[in-house]
Amino acid sequence: MKDQPPEGLRYPWEDPPREGQGIEVAPGVWWFRLPLPMKLDHVNVYALDDGDSWTVVDTGFASKRSRAIWEKLIAGPLEGKPIGRVVVTHHHPDHIGLAGWLQTEHDAELVTTRTAWLTARMLTLDEQEVPPAESLAFYRSAGMDAAVYDKRAQERPFNFADIVAPMPLGYTRVKQGDSITMGGRMWDIHIGNGHAPEHATFWSRDDNLVLAGDQILPSISPNIGVYPTEPMADPIADWLEACERLATLARPDHLVLGGHKLPFTGLPTRMRQLIDNHHGALQRLLDYIDAPKAASECFAPLFKRKIGEAEYGLALVEAVAHLSHLYQEGLATRERRADDAWVYQRKG
Repeated sequence: MKDQPPEGLRYPWEDPPREGQGIEVAPGVWWFRLPLPMKLDHVNVYALDDGDSWTVVDTGFASKRSRAIWEKLIAGPLEGKPIGRVVVTHHHPDHIGLAGWLQTEHDAELVTTRTAWLTARMLTLDEQEVPPAESLAFYRSAGMDAAVYDKRAQERPFNFADIVAPMPLGYTRVKQGDSITMGGRMWDIHIGNGHAPEHATFWSRDDNLVLAGDQILPSISPNIGVYPTEPMADPIADWLEACERLATLARPDHLVLGGHKLPFTGLPTRMRQLIDNHHGALQRLLDYIDAPKAASECFAPLFKRKIGEAEYGLALVEAVAHLSHLYQEGLATRERRADDAWVYQRKG
């Protein structure tokens, strides 16, 4: 392990587990990885030993490859014991994708927040062959690049049902202030927001473990976007509130088991970074919009790197989120441009 500042982030494992294998990060707690077909090419999932069965936290995409890896894990590190319970941190496909399969094929109980379950089940049932008019109007309002817009307008849009297994009726709800026993430990549940609504995190009372999903990641910030389904949402405000609240729980010795990248310690430092990074981005953006600009014209101050086609969609919804936050906080104005885009300008 490389030398790092005493209060900085430390990574107890330099390398992740190989496909179909695991790393025991604490007694009875296993870390696995599943592949994703995108730039962020993996999702971390965890299994906690409940004695005669396992609790699994998050699941990966619904794909033949992911199902085959799970079967290999069950026969290998999980020693053939059944998966009795699936805990899902939030509704995004890389985390809930195989929850329904595990419920159906392995008779597992699904545990998650109400918002995560309702959102995921609704989206799996909302299959679209062409983009709805509301989505196209949203893209225009964000000033989407004309070539990208024309391509999206003609393509079948992303559908949850493509990579999320059908979800049967029935789940067990968890909420802020609840507790749950997993892997011989009692865990307090604290709800995050911003990246996903009602995102569950789990804090062990019995040792230093935190199951953080995508709410707390070590070297990247999760995407925080506004979408056509709720165009006036303010996930940046939700994110900052959640970070400030969760920061009060953070200890330097906490071992954070996140949805991506490597487990780490140094959580108080990371919480400060996550908060400061977004305040810094908002200030850069505010300085940049001295003249009216659409979301698609604000990638440079937000991301400080070139945005390619693969990242364009996520970058656009994140730019919308930051600009709309400035507008809703009364720091910027907005008006419709001739091309139907909202353009934002700093007040004063």
